[in-house]
Amino acid sequence: MSQNRLASPPPAPSRSATSATGSNRVKGTIFAASIAALLAQLANALPGSLNGLFQETFNTVGSQLTWITAAFMIPVVVFELTFGVLGDKFGHRKLVVGGSLLVFVGSVVCAIAPTVEMMWIGSAINGLGAGAIFPSSLALVAAVTHNSRERAQAIAMWAGFLSAGAAVSPLLGGVFASLGSWRGSYAVVGVLGLVTVGLAFWKAIESSPAGDRRLDPWGQVTFAIGLILALFGAVQGPEDGWTSPHVLGSFLIGAAFLIAFVVIELRAPSPLLQLNLFRNRAFTVSSIVAVIGMFAFLGACFSFSMWLGPVQHQSPFLTGLLFLLLQGPAFVLIPVISRLQHRFPPRFVLTAGLGLMGIGALLGSRLDVTNPDLVPFVLPALLIGIGFAFTLSPMTAIALNTVPRHLAGMASATTNLLRDLGFALGPVIAGAVALSAAAGQLGATLPTANLPADQAGPALGVFEAGGPIALNSLPPRVPGSAAHELALQSLGNGFSLAFVVCAVAALAAALLTLIGLHGTTDGQSGRESLGEETVADVADSDGSDAAAAAGSGSVVERDGVRGV
Repeated sequence: MSQNRLASPPPAPSRSATSATGSNRVKGTIFAASIAALLAQLANALPGSLNGLFQETFNTVGSQLTWITAAFMIPVVVFELTFGVLGDKFGHRKLVVGGSLLVFVGSVVCAIAPTVEMMWIGSAINGLGAGAIFPSSLALVAAVTHNSRERAQAIAMWAGFLSAGAAVSPLLGGVFASLGSWRGSYAVVGVLGLVTVGLAFWKAIESSPAGDRRLDPWGQVTFAIGLILALFGAVQGPEDGWTSPHVLGSFLIGAAFLIAFVVIELRAPSPLLQLNLFRNRAFTVSSIVAVIGMFAFLGACFSFSMWLGPVQHQSPFLTGLLFLLLQGPAFVLIPVISRLQHRFPPRFVLTAGLGLMGIGALLGSRLDVTNPDLVPFVLPALLIGIGFAFTLSPMTAIALNTVPRHLAGMASATTNLLRDLGFALGPVIAGAVALSAAAGQLGATLPTANLPADQAGPALGVFEAGGPIALNSLPPRVPGSAAHELALQSLGNGFSLAFVVCAVAALAAALLTLIGLHGTTDGQSGRESLGEETVADVADSDGSDAAAAAGSGSVVERDGVRGV
């Protein structure tokens, strides 16, 4: 009998055991996706506290520091929509794994980079990896949650890790800088990239491919070339001159490619960007606000980073502490923002957030560049951070709640794209404004300054070769260093002007939100222009999650949640 019992097949696992296993796989998927989001955001925010050390390490001139940040954001914006389609066709876990491997490679390149040009390459590889991770990790979360309560909790965890990455990353850079080398911080990000690959393989459930999604190669090519050329012109304009042939040519050729992109999207059977969405007034307003508002936020963050780093040469660790005020509120205030959106229309919350960002940037413009004390930075940074926390969820809610159900996925992808475009424009435009104004002021005052004869010539030579930042960074007692105060003042005035530009952008976006969305209920004007039931209508009618009810296919469900 004992032999018969040993030969008998093992009993089938109980339903509770099977349920527990499935629950563990779901939790593992959410955890792996959240760690991936943390990884991407660490790579994104790391230069925030290190710009001063980059300048010292690589002896950067002109716009070279701007390109370290811009090189990351451009691939995110350019390839975001295509990565969404690739994930839907082949599985989002594969995109998370591939993106994490790219972040590992890019971080290694940055960690060993001997030149600033190599830093650009490493940052671009990191940006390409993050561009794959951002949509795919959230799509994995959406794919394994099956009701509004589960999805809301999972997205909150994902968003929390994302915000934590933005808050912790500058501190990570500051800690390693205080230990002797900023390169160690990139090594940590690289190791985390490998850990994320292992977690995704071990813990995450692959999403079901959606075979009906099609690529739009000509749309992708024209959009990529057009946007890259336009941003190149914006970055190089202050340094090379706005009328330089290559700057003007970049703008003109870039504009031609972007026009071609619009024409292609109007005719493409499966477009990257559904332009009919912009017939909806509320969606159009929220899209414009996404670009302008996020430009204001990241432009202000970049200005703080440059002010404390290459301008004042503050400790990277102190810079990281300040960035906690800029990035931390988005994590800490998650439950507060959720309650506010239930009690007040999203447009009022969004208007308040943009207004706070504008006030904070105006206060930033009044900072004294000769005062190294960090206390005056606290209030403007905190207002900008709280304002940013107030903008993210309402901006997405307005965009998604205005569109017909079958367009929710495209609306979410478009909102993410435009928000990231604003992020990309922030350092580009803020850097262009500040460096152009600083160069203009210093170029006018330096020749007439009463500098000793042995200082005037070298100072002018350094300025002509490297601009105000190079002159400001000369060590004491070297030829040309007597012009340090002139360079410092010009940079302070330049970045003060950049803060003003960011403030005007944020306040203009607040006014546009308040006026442009007047007369809508929670932003639901979509049915007026498109004559169809909106995502919010579905959520109101049956209590289901808006994104989950958005369409009949898994593609729309996953993409629809992606922007929440």
